[in-house]
Amino acid sequence: MGKNVGPTDKIIRLVLAVAAAIGAFVTGASSTVGIILLVVAVVMAVTAFVGFCPLYRIVGVNTCSTDRR
Repeated sequence: MGKNVGPTDKIIRLVLAVAAAIGAFVTGASSTVGIILLVVAVVMAVTAFVGFCPLYRIVGVNTCSTDRR
């Protein structure tokens, strides 16, 4: 499981995770929309911290820098 999420992508994912979490609590965390937003927030946060996105692997996207010295 190699990393395929780059640093800019990680920041965007974390911002989206925070926004989704706030949206979930604004709409009500126990509502259907709130639960969906919480799941989105957790998935975005986990993929940002781990640096791996399974969907990117399937689609063939890699936002990591390939220049390693």
